[in-house]
Amino acid sequence: MAPAPYLVFDGIAKYFGDLEVVAPTFDLTVRRNEFVVFLGPSGSGKTTLMRMVGGLETPSTGEIRLDGQPIREPDRDRGMVFQSYSSFPWLTVAENVAYGMKYRLDMTPERKATRLAHYLQLVGLSDFADAYPNKVSGGMRQRIAIARTLAAGSDVLLMDEPFGALDAQRREDLQIELRRIQQQDAKTIIFVTHDVDEAVFLADRIIVFSKRPARMLEEVDIAAALGPDRTLELRDSERFFRLRTEVLKFVRAAAGHDN
Repeated sequence: MAPAPYLVFDGIAKYFGDLEVVAPTFDLTVRRNEFVVFLGPSGSGKTTLMRMVGGLETPSTGEIRLDGQPIREPDRDRGMVFQSYSSFPWLTVAENVAYGMKYRLDMTPERKATRLAHYLQLVGLSDFADAYPNKVSGGMRQRIAIARTLAAGSDVLLMDEPFGALDAQRREDLQIELRRIQQQDAKTIIFVTHDVDEAVFLADRIIVFSKRPARMLEEVDIAAALGPDRTLELRDSERFFRLRTEVLKFVRAAAGHDN
């Protein structure tokens, strides 16, 4: 029996004035706890679609529904993590993560403290709880942003090229960390990138986009080919290389290159 739809894009189109950003009609269903990567050329409309899920933009036509309910505005059940670091420099690592729960009036202080400890441990920052953001690495600052979003109670993570500004080693480490967090904490993730290796390594499913206006050109089931566990050894394997080559061909076609 197929899982019930969780996040549904139903007949979406998006215009900014006369500029067509998402071509009608865009349809997509995301399963609960699925890791979906939007892959395609820069400026193709991927981020606009993700911002519509976050409630920061509204569709010109169509509707996006989460668990059966139309998305009309931002809500804490959908948290966004951007490429730029978004920590508060005057707060410690722990205070930054706790800030995600600041307005959760439904939580007792004890519950907030328990969640804070859980998410600090989950992203590997427990030993840095009392440090300030300028004393930790860029990769750690991105982990602060992820932990703050998770602590706020977000069931859906919307990530817009969050590792794009990191060096190769930190990027690789955080990719592994993010897959672990997603599986351990059962989150649904939409991740925007134009990096093919990153997309194949992270995704359960890749949606390949055309140039603007955004159209879905290909849908690639990565989980069926690679399974749920992602390791450095897998990244060096022949099956990963074959899959990367297949996806890269789709991306080149989307950009208008035939080889």
